[in-house]
Amino acid sequence: MPTCINHPDRETSYVCLKNNVALCEECLACSDPQLFCKFRPACIIWFMTKKLDGMDAGSKKVKK
Repeated sequence: MPTCINHPDRETSYVCLKNNVALCEECLACSDPQLFCKFRPACIIWFMTKKLDGMDAGSKKVKK
């Protein structure tokens, strides 16, 4: 199993196919979100980043 590029002590299953780097959940983010990526439609990192961003946005809402 690959290890995170920033945390070599952490094994991960998230691998960027475009840049060929592994990222742990703490580091999980698309490195080039504005640039074209042919892997994006099937990219688990892109999907998880969008999912986590949505959760963060939801938790910051102010209740009335």
